[in-house]
Amino acid sequence: QVQLVESGGGLVQAGGSLRLSCAASGRTFNEYAIDWFRQAPGKEREFVAAISWSGGNTLYADSVKGRFTISRDNAENTVYLQMNSLKPEDTAVYYCAAGYDSLSSMTGFSGAMDYWGKGTLVTVSS
Repeated sequence: QVQLVESGGGLVQAGGSLRLSCAASGRTFNEYAIDWFRQAPGKEREFVAAISWSGGNTLYADSVKGRFTISRDNAENTVYLQMNSLKPEDTAVYYCAAGYDSLSSMTGFSGAMDYWGKGTLVTVSS
């Protein structure tokens, strides 16, 4: 069992930066890939970024590539999402999710994820 808690969301102006954290409980955290998803008001949840259990592989949605960076610290049971050059269209609730299957969890498919956090709100003003 893995429990996930997101933090770091808030209000930021366009062009600014935020760093989200996903803190996990459970001794097997380093066996899970961790993905970030987001859901904007009135829209479906979409994939943002993924990182493998070792941190050696990452995947990004085209919309955030070059602006967002995902990283993890297994000693601290935490995954980070550094978000730079934020745009108003990045406004959403951001969720982290843990997936045990190392292949499907790195595809951006939300159905492959086993555990979810409750989300943190990011608002980017223009």
